[in-house]
Amino acid sequence: MRLVTKNEAVKRALIEELRKEGVRFEVRSREGYEAFVGYTIEGTLKEIEEKIESLEGADVEAIKEGFLSFRESLNHVLEHLKAGEKADELLKEGLWAAELLDQLYRNGAIEYDGTNVKLKEGTNIEELRFEFKFPFNLVHDPGKVEEKAKQFAFVDLVTEHEFEILELNIAKVNALGKIASKYFPEDYLLKVYFALVGRAIVAEEILKALGDRKVPEEELIKGFLRAAPIVVPTPKGTLVINYSRSSFEETLKLLKRLGYVEIKGGKVRKLKDLA
Repeated sequence: MRLVTKNEAVKRALIEELRKEGVRFEVRSREGYEAFVGYTIEGTLKEIEEKIESLEGADVEAIKEGFLSFRESLNHVLEHLKAGEKADELLKEGLWAAELLDQLYRNGAIEYDGTNVKLKEGTNIEELRFEFKFPFNLVHDPGKVEEKAKQFAFVDLVTEHEFEILELNIAKVNALGKIASKYFPEDYLLKVYFALVGRAIVAEEILKALGDRKVPEEELIKGFLRAAPIVVPTPKGTLVINYSRSSFEETLKLLKRLGYVEIKGGKVRKLKDLA
């Protein structure tokens, strides 16, 4: 089970916090990307709004919602810039913040001293010219849309950091959940969290089934496949854990790798319980 981030600051913080909690993991870095394909409308905020209202051949309501979000994001950045803010802190918020800073910079609306960035006094935001972008899937007649919008594609080649979580102890999986909740969206994190909990429960059940015996590996696998799925009642509801032969074998391999079981001569023996 994996957590993936393209943010260097998040990578460093996760490594530090997971090590502190004793959560077992491996991290690998590889080439990744951020990409956007769609259209852009240029002008003052008022001009962009008027062009959106007159658009044909597109989902205008969805585009208007996107523009409202754009303005809210712009206002968020401006609040920070009025008092002055460290550029690095703003950039941590994501690509959207970097893009808005770039647009303000190209308008000559901000001052940057190498560390802090600040909105220039007397700047009238309503007079500045912006680029508002929306995705291609909101367009059903490109010919009509391109009368007011230009095609736009953006690709950012970045390094992607993948955290392979090797933890089978539920207490430490819970600690991981608390740590990761600071850096990842809830819907993304919940899926990873419950997958880790499910794997930990399967691992615990394997160790219980082994007891003090040496069990033929094939017998163990077939027994668990017959028992699938595992249904776990909880105070808040029910957790259902399903698994294939290959996923069960991967859990067994992880137990062996972490020193919980020994597999010799086609038989599996428990060495210790989950700590």
